This record gives sequence, C-alpha cells and structure tokens, in this order.
Amino acid sequence: MKPKASQSKIDQCDKMLRGYKKELAVRAKGYRAQALKMFPHICASCCREFSGKRLRELTVHHKDHNHENNPPDGSNWELLCLYCHDHEHEKYRMKGFSDGTDIEGKMTNPTLFNPFENLDKLLKSKDQNSES
Repeated sequence: MKPKASQSKIDQCDKMLRGYKKELAVRAKGYRAQALKMFPHICASCCREFSGKRLRELTVHHKDHNHENNPPDGSNWELLCLYCHDHEHEKYRMKGFSDGTDIEGKMTNPTLFNPFENLDKLLKSKDQNSES
C-alpha cells in the first residue's frame, strides 16, 4: 500500500500549479495582446477573418516553435486559427518521419511502416531462384 501524501504537500503542489498557470496566462496574454494589435485579425494560413467573440479562436503561433522568443517587433509570431495552429504543430511534430530523419535532421529509423522496404531484396532472391 502506498503511503498517503500529507495535506500540506498536496496544498504546496496545488499552490505551485496555480502560480504556474497564472504565470503562463500573464505571459501569453502579453504577447497575444501585442500580436492582436500588430496584425490583422486574419488566420495567416486559411485567411479566415475573426472578430467579436470568435476572436478567441485566433492564436499566436511562434514560427520557430520557441515560446520564449518574443521579439517586440513580432517577427516570430503569426496569427493562426485553432485548427491551423494544431495542424502546424502536427506538421512540426511529424517532420522528417517519412524520410528517416528527426526534427533536427539526424538520421533515425522511420517510425512509419513502409510495406515496400525489402521489396528489392525479395525480387532479387526470386530472380536468383528462378534462374537456378
């Protein structure tokens, strides 16, 4: 049986988590507010326009995927709708998997299954067997 965590430790963790969430919200609000002042309220990918209550569906995307890189001129930001933002991060996450490289360009084993991977070996062995 696992020992129960003391209430004071749980309270400490809750307090820390609340502080972290608050800090993230303040930081995000800062560059989001700046980006919304700088750029037209249009998704840079699908070109849909956002206003009123729907403005909350427009997010700030960091072009270099580094959330700490927030230059005051907004050169690392673009406004993307929720759907295009998710798609952009999925593309970044999957980058290189089809050609055997990872995100940094280092060679790895591709994680996606390739049904034709050993086809040339199978064909060569079949040709050699038929010649015999």
